[in-house]
Amino acid sequence: MVKVWWWRRCFPLAFILTAFIGGAYGGNVTYDGRSLIVDGQHRILFSGSIHYPRSTPQMWPNLIAKAKEGGLDVIQTYVFWNLHEPQQGQYNFRGRHNIVRFIKEIQAQGLYVTLRIGPYIESECTYGGLPIWLHDIPGIVFRSDNEQFKFHMQRFAARIVNVMKSANLYASQGGPIILSQIENEYGNVEGAFHEKGLSYIRWAAQMAVGLQTGVPWVMCKQDNAPDPVINTCNGMQCGTTFKGPNSPNKPSLWTENWTSFYQVFGGVPYIRSAEDIAYNVALFIAKRGSYVNYYMYHGGTNFDRIASAFVTTSYYDEAPLDEYGLVRQPKWGHLKELHAAIKSCSKTLLYGTQTSFSLGSRQNAYVFKSSSTECAAFLENNEDRSVTIQFQNIPYQLPPKSISILPDCKSVAFNTAKVRTKNDRSMKSYLQFNSAEKWKVYKEAIPSFDDTTLRANTLLDQISTAKDTSDYMWYTFRFNDNSPDAQSILSAHSQGHVLHTFINGNLVGSAHGSHRNASFVMENKLNLIKGMNNISFLSATVGLPNSGAYLEHKIAGLSRVKVQGRDFTNQAWGYQVGLLGEKLQIYTASGSSKVQWERFQSSTKPLTWYKTTFDAPEGNDPIVLNLDSMGKGYTWINGQGIGRYWVSFQTPRGTPSQKWEPTSSARRRNWEPTCNHSGHSLHHITVKDTHYEETGMIYLLNMDAESAGV
Repeated sequence: MVKVWWWRRCFPLAFILTAFIGGAYGGNVTYDGRSLIVDGQHRILFSGSIHYPRSTPQMWPNLIAKAKEGGLDVIQTYVFWNLHEPQQGQYNFRGRHNIVRFIKEIQAQGLYVTLRIGPYIESECTYGGLPIWLHDIPGIVFRSDNEQFKFHMQRFAARIVNVMKSANLYASQGGPIILSQIENEYGNVEGAFHEKGLSYIRWAAQMAVGLQTGVPWVMCKQDNAPDPVINTCNGMQCGTTFKGPNSPNKPSLWTENWTSFYQVFGGVPYIRSAEDIAYNVALFIAKRGSYVNYYMYHGGTNFDRIASAFVTTSYYDEAPLDEYGLVRQPKWGHLKELHAAIKSCSKTLLYGTQTSFSLGSRQNAYVFKSSSTECAAFLENNEDRSVTIQFQNIPYQLPPKSISILPDCKSVAFNTAKVRTKNDRSMKSYLQFNSAEKWKVYKEAIPSFDDTTLRANTLLDQISTAKDTSDYMWYTFRFNDNSPDAQSILSAHSQGHVLHTFINGNLVGSAHGSHRNASFVMENKLNLIKGMNNISFLSATVGLPNSGAYLEHKIAGLSRVKVQGRDFTNQAWGYQVGLLGEKLQIYTASGSSKVQWERFQSSTKPLTWYKTTFDAPEGNDPIVLNLDSMGKGYTWINGQGIGRYWVSFQTPRGTPSQKWEPTSSARRRNWEPTCNHSGHSLHHITVKDTHYEETGMIYLLNMDAESAGV
């Protein structure tokens, strides 16, 4: 059974979006040891990550408006090389990839932009955001002092900078981009490249500065970032863990404050509290930090196949704006109040002299004074119990693990542990697809060795062979057995991620790895026939790896096969990249007519495609699919790839990591719900993608051997 639901959220009238007029014009951007200086003014800036490909153009205005209402000054985004240059020299800046349109919308709403060009970005994006065609360049070594990689990295970085310049988007041109990033968390892998790591990072900095954007560059988690590039912090506790700028002339910037953590199939969601986020932000500002970016502020959806290995389709749903763009409380409101409290005394924080002193065993005061009358204080309690302290001869009660902000050194404007905003996300069932008459099915063919045209006398690496054109690749071979043993054992070693085994067209076993260990061994008993036996393995990746040194050396798929101790690894193998249904694009209106769809039966075999139609409900609430009855596969709505699902890979709690699937860029995703709160009606804001008006077409590819279908 597949159910369609839509999400609904109500929140206080104080949080209704307001209209903003004008745009962000950065002017000259420089920096000193205190902060970024935008158009001659020192600034404390709050930023939030919103990635344009993980939402839709129709969503962007509403997401940005909510970010601004939440007290943000800046929107931060990566640039996705693999999406913009999927084939070498062929660029895509359309639709969800229209980064210029995204940045112009940010500017129109009066916010600034931090552009993280990378072009390696990690970001839980398949292959770390690098295009797969880089893999096939002879002699290339990713992210090293390697001429082939540097050539293509510089070529793409220059292309993006020129696109931005052509649209006058840098602050030096009157645009909103005030900061750029080159590389990404390179300090994690620099040691693996030895001397070529250090020379590469020096080259990358020099190359970036040479692009002459007119705005500063940063490198995150790069303590040795060469001048004039600013080293920045990533993590959850940068007020404690950050060693600080590597020069007294550089400001203290926090480029990733993780509001939650990305989720993987088989993993339990990580919930980070609003109180903990606010505490660490306040501590960072108290220690003279001047820029904080929330990663993510809106995570969104890993549409199509952009998620990296084992990462779920839903991305940072626990962020202040959830996957569907709805305000998630208390994070959004609590952080809004934090930003307001800090901004109310930002002049004192930026231009005042800071002193810090102890108020107790684990209590501290951070005091800023710019004159005899201007004073601001942060009072920290780092214990798990409430305490009462004396500050300027006045008693203050500090809740456990909290910071109180006193913009005038007298009155508490905000305490990080006192949350006043709460609400819940609710859902309403709209339609149940529990009738067999509603569904048509198509059974994917299982190829044998004779059906293949790609051949090799060894087992091929799936990444190198499939080139990320599909998650799926068939490995087939055959052998003659004149004395079949009822207890024959097949042993298959896989480098990941999923494997289904068929003997003479019959499924005999399935296995998979995990995010922590993609490799696994599958062993099954075989019922061989006398004579020729055909063995077909369907190997599936669930996104490509996205991190680590020497990414170009990562492999996937079968690595060794034995039957009754006989090694078949190096013998004649036949291969088929992808599924027939993918090749025919049967998930589109035109492709669907190329195959014969059948009526759904009560028992349906694995490797089955399903299709049905639905009428879109009235209103503008987001619509999602409940795929709790399915196993593992992929979803399309009206030909748009929504992403992977893997309901059968459950968490240690015995629940799916994700059972809800968005209904694509076709879903209504730019709204506030119509609902009542304290007698007030919150009218929805709608900017709808028009992939459907009244009717949607669902296509499901289900590969799981355990599932019998809907």
